[in-house]
Amino acid sequence: MPTTLTLKNIPDAVYDRLKLSAEAHRRSMNSEAIVCLEAALRLDKVAPAERLARARQLRAVLPKSKFRARDIDALKREGRP
Repeated sequence: MPTTLTLKNIPDAVYDRLKLSAEAHRRSMNSEAIVCLEAALRLDKVAPAERLARARQLRAVLPKSKFRARDIDALKREGRP
């Protein structure tokens, strides 16, 4: 069963940023605070060394051809108005 948590003495700057973030994500302040806590306290955080190793593995399976800047720009615009 969910538990209620009351926060006191939240610095104004933190409150303002949370409020802006909640508005940007169209969430209540409560929902935004929960999302922020869940993100900060994730158990499945990946260590930087693991993330780098995974990126290198992914890069190793990519084709060896070079991408030109204009090709990359064209691919980014693909499907956009």
